[in-house]
Amino acid sequence: MSNNQQTLLQLYCREQQDQTLLSKNDLNSDLSESADYLKWCESKRNFVEEDVLGRTWVKSCPAGYITEVHFHSDGSLTEYRLFDRFETEGHWLLKSGLLQVEINKGDNRYQFDVVACKNLNIHSAVEYKNGELHSYLKLVQVES
Repeated sequence: MSNNQQTLLQLYCREQQDQTLLSKNDLNSDLSESADYLKWCESKRNFVEEDVLGRTWVKSCPAGYITEVHFHSDGSLTEYRLFDRFETEGHWLLKSGLLQVEINKGDNRYQFDVVACKNLNIHSAVEYKNGELHSYLKLVQVES
């Protein structure tokens, strides 16, 4: 399975199954052929540059950590904690329809691939911290 397929299957299991975030090694690849999974995939779409370039998003996780993310046209990004404006930086890239993000905070490296929702500007991601499965994320595009 490709990285994109694994990310989609992780999100499907988290959003449509038992709410558990599974590592890529624990995924049941047979699920990717199920009717329910294929129907869920129809609610997703590929990101395009216009979704990201010069846009501001809000990122949150189940633990309540909320940030504001600004995506710049040179592939860089700036992230601010929503309530105290602590700043971090990172990079982004569109690859095979997913938004790939990497953010460095001190000694920690956070990486996640965002999957676009077709009908809402509320998107989902699986986050890794220093290469280890870390969190489920929701990202919302802010309209101006």
